[in-house]
Amino acid sequence: MMTRGATRMTRVVMGHMGPRYFSTTVLRNNPGTGVVGGVAAGLLHGLPANPSEKVAVTWVRHFSAMGSRSASTAALNDKQQEKESSDKKVENTATATAAVNGGVGKSVVSYWGVPPSKATKPDGTEWKWNCFRPWETYEADMSIDLTKHHAPVTFLDKFAYWTVKILRFPTDVFFQRRYGCRAMMLETVAAVPGMVGGMLLHCKSLRRFEQSGGWIKALLEEAENERMHLMTFMEVAKPNVYERALVFAVQGVFFNAYFAAYLISPKLAHRIVGYLEEEAVHSYTEFLKELDNGNIENVPAPAIAIDYWRLPKDATLRDVVLVVRADEAHHRDVNHYASDIHYQGQQLKDSPAPLGYH
Repeated sequence: MMTRGATRMTRVVMGHMGPRYFSTTVLRNNPGTGVVGGVAAGLLHGLPANPSEKVAVTWVRHFSAMGSRSASTAALNDKQQEKESSDKKVENTATATAAVNGGVGKSVVSYWGVPPSKATKPDGTEWKWNCFRPWETYEADMSIDLTKHHAPVTFLDKFAYWTVKILRFPTDVFFQRRYGCRAMMLETVAAVPGMVGGMLLHCKSLRRFEQSGGWIKALLEEAENERMHLMTFMEVAKPNVYERALVFAVQGVFFNAYFAAYLISPKLAHRIVGYLEEEAVHSYTEFLKELDNGNIENVPAPAIAIDYWRLPKDATLRDVVLVVRADEAHHRDVNHYASDIHYQGQQLKDSPAPLGYH
């Protein structure tokens, strides 16, 4: 049995806690006494009736404060654990990304959960190039006829032929026999037509709701191949400031001029590129002569060229020029072929594109 003091203490405590935790009644002032809700309400508002009730109020308030602090501490601990877990995930993702990149350079953390793929060479060693992947490499077809030439017959053919001849003159004056820099400048221009043609064919395919016969991909492959030529010769000839400025000017003019030419007459645009590639074959042939005569040092091939064309590890600059010249000869044939399709009154989509024909 509880003593009278314990009973009274329990009554006071429950009177204090009951309205706070279990009652939904709105407390109102008692007009007769001026006290809110009697003793229990008085306890809630700090008006205990006697010393024993004061002790009860003090204990209940202390208990409530302890409970609130405990709840706050628990919530804070949960937030800290969540943050630590999130930081750990980020750290793991960054570590995985760094491992894919060989542990060199900055780590990239993807919020979208798209980690970079890890590629390897056929021998199992790590693939270090991000600008192209192992399945995009190939061995150049060296059996192509380098002496082919499209004789200009129609007015558009002659216009395209003499346009290219006129453009060659300032190039010969500026670069003379510096074929490394000449090749670098040539590739900054040669990579433009494929991208422009592919882009315009892409938009045309969307507008007309029709397929392209694979020519969009073929032209974009050409642009990518020419860009890889540039990446290779960047390792051989380092451009200076005024050569970089010249690239800006020439590329800006040529891009817009070729864009307009392709809109007006695709057969003229492709014929111009065909003659440009003929000049490229001639330039690389002269490059080889300079290498064979010892006027240009036959340095080891850049690593990027060895992996891209699957060259032997002991390949030299001469080997690189040979495969690049073969690529240019293939581009010559593709663009003359595309122009012939238009001359015959057909669309490119009517004839399958030569995909993978470097």
